[in-house]
Amino acid sequence: MPSKLQPDLPASQFTITAHGPGFVEINGSRILGSTVVSPFKAPAEWPVRSFEDLDNGALSALRGQDVELLLLGTGQKQRFPPPKVLSCLMSRGPAGEAPIGVECMDTPAACRTFNLLAAEGRRVLAALIIESNPSDSQRSPPQLAERSLSE
Repeated sequence: MPSKLQPDLPASQFTITAHGPGFVEINGSRILGSTVVSPFKAPAEWPVRSFEDLDNGALSALRGQDVELLLLGTGQKQRFPPPKVLSCLMSRGPAGEAPIGVECMDTPAACRTFNLLAAEGRRVLAALIIESNPSDSQRSPPQLAERSLSE
């Protein structure tokens, strides 16, 4: 009996296709600054330029996205914000919204994890801190530092 083979289609419209120092690519489009991406909404600029800029205001702005889990990409190193900063998401929102789980990891790990969870159809949001470092771009061309997520 013949079998019809069809490729697996991702459960999301937006996937992270590559990342590297100072950028992330979503559906092949390079983004050079911090961004917020969800499986079904176009990426949006996020005003957090470094881990030190992270505060309650930056995180509470992510409420109302109908997500169960926030992946916080903290830059090239994994860092953990103080519980006071995370409390705006991990407790009920001002209008009684359910708490949002938060996982902190370095930005490359957050990119990979986002794709896995989005492909499973999970309600996930990635807030990615993209640190720009001018000295990195002078040392090597961006394409040499690039890492495709399909590798």
